[in-house]
Order: sequence, then structure tokens, then C-alpha cells
Amino acid sequence: MDLSTTLGIVFGIGSLLAGFMIEKGSVAALGQLSAFLIVFGGTFGAVIASFPLNHLKKVPRLFKIAFTGQSYGAAEAYDTLVRFAERARREGLLSLEQELETVSDKFTRQGMQLIIDGTDPEVTQSILESDIAVLEKRHKVGIGIFEAAGGYAPTMGIIGTVMGLVHVLSNLSNSGALSGAIASAFIATLYGVSSANLLWIPIATKLKQKDKAEVAAMEMILDGILSIQAGENPSILKEKLKTHMGAVPAQKSNPGPAELGGVSPLGEAR
Repeated sequence: MDLSTTLGIVFGIGSLLAGFMIEKGSVAALGQLSAFLIVFGGTFGAVIASFPLNHLKKVPRLFKIAFTGQSYGAAEAYDTLVRFAERARREGLLSLEQELETVSDKFTRQGMQLIIDGTDPEVTQSILESDIAVLEKRHKVGIGIFEAAGGYAPTMGIIGTVMGLVHVLSNLSNSGALSGAIASAFIATLYGVSSANLLWIPIATKLKQKDKAEVAAMEMILDGILSIQAGENPSILKEKLKTHMGAVPAQKSNPGPAELGGVSPLGEAR
């Protein structure tokens, strides 16, 4: 589990409820089904209208990614690249071909295959950089879904409040229930603003951070592959890779096979 995501959201919601109760508010008063339907139903509808269905199918997986920890394979790639560099230094690049089957990460394997095949360094760099750019574009689509929800939710809250006030103004004859009805109307605004700032936008931001970490790991692999192709000393390669490692979050102790089997931690094939 990604504790920072879970703890942050729980702490945020808990703080709002605690503050409301300190002011003698009742948690039961926050439970307005009509406001809930207007805000969340309206937000989901707007998001569905904004994105193709094949992109929306990824939302459950993106939720899971936001709330679970990932391994970006940087530590494993570091060991692999150093080992390859040492062997290439002793026996040449062609000697690495028989070890390619032991490389589980598709991006690393593709890059090593390019240099073993004698591809020009500039072409190798261009191909791998294009792969990274395409991956980033795919990730941005998923991130954009949550950013869109964060933009729509407050507006839906205002719409719900206006609808509630319209109902209140149409029943001014019942002055005794007027204050309670106005308070209920503003629950929709509360739902919209709080869901945007405690759920949708934080999840989008967390996915952005995970995207940056994965790209940093891939850039480390790219730099290592180009260094091996250039025949650099393994000691120099180690120092280069260590610099990149600082930009990648600490790895889980036992990364799962899916994470090291050529699948991006953000759920895309890599």
C-alpha cells in the first residue's frame, strides 16, 4: 500500500469532520443523498463525456496504482547494466546476446538488442527516447481524467447548491424550515470542493509523481545503454547510474513479477 496516499486522504477527511463537529455540527447533517448524486453523478457524467471509453476503462487500475506502492526496476536495472558493461569490456558487445533472455524488462532488453545489432548510437538514442515520450503521453491521459474530475466537481457542487436554493425560494411560506433547507443546499458545494481537493486532484498529483519516477528509471537505463555502446569504463558507468538513482524512489524489497516483466508501474505495456 502507498501509505502517503491513504494517510493523506484519511487525515484530510478526518480533519474536516473533526472541525465540523467542534463547531457543534452533526455528521448526520452531511449525509445528503441528493447532493451526493448531483455532485458525483454530474462529475462522472462530465468525465465520461470528455474521454473515450477505452481510456475510462483504465480508471479502476489507476485508482489501484495511486493507492499501492510500485517498484520501478531501477535497482535491478543498475545491477544488470553494470554486469553487462563489465562483460562487454572483457568480451565485446556480441557476448551479451546470450544474456538477453535473462533481462525481464522490455525497455532494457530492447536497448541492449539495438546496440548488439550494431545500431548507430544516435538511432539507438532516438528510438529509446521515442519510447519514453510515448509512455509519458499515455500516462498523461490517465492523469488528465482525474484532473478533469477535480475541475468539474466544484462546479457541480455550485450547481447543486443553486438547485437547492431554487427549491428553498419556491417554499418561502414555510419559514420554520428555511434555515435547515439553506444549510442542506450548501452541502453540495461542500461535496464538490472537498472531493476535488481531497480526492481527485491529490490522486492526479500522485500519478504525476509516479510517472516522473518511472521516466527517471527509464532515462537511467537509456544512459547506461548508451554508455555500454560507447565502451565506457564500468566504473564511470556506475557513477552515472548512481546519479540517476537519486531521482527514483526507494525500491520495494521484493518487486512482483509483473513489475519486472515489461509492464509499466502505471499500468501500460513497456
